[in-house]
Amino acid sequence: QVQLVESGGGLVQPGGSLRLSCAQSGSIFSIVFMGWYRQAPGKARERVAGIANNGVTTYASSVKGRFTISRDNAKNTVYLQMNSLKPEDTAVYYCNVDARRAPGSPVANYWGQGTQVTVSS
Repeated sequence: QVQLVESGGGLVQPGGSLRLSCAQSGSIFSIVFMGWYRQAPGKARERVAGIANNGVTTYASSVKGRFTISRDNAKNTVYLQMNSLKPEDTAVYYCNVDARRAPGSPVANYWGQGTQVTVSS
């Protein structure tokens, strides 16, 4: 079974920084795409950053220039460095992975349990 475990959330003042981590465990043959999503109360879940298996990154316009996604393949971990945080960044942040569990198998999608990020003075 594949598991994604996020960590690093918490309470931070506006202008502060946090680094989220998402550690993957279980049997995965290859990762196609990894992303960070967030969901604020009363709002739809949105993707804030993604990184493809070739290293190409994408960002939502609301976080571009402030957030950086990266991955450590040796540790099976993806990170989200969040700088210059704003109150509107407050949300539950989720890690998401598209991966194959075996050669030629269909791509499956996995979610972590989420970690709360609160930006407030």
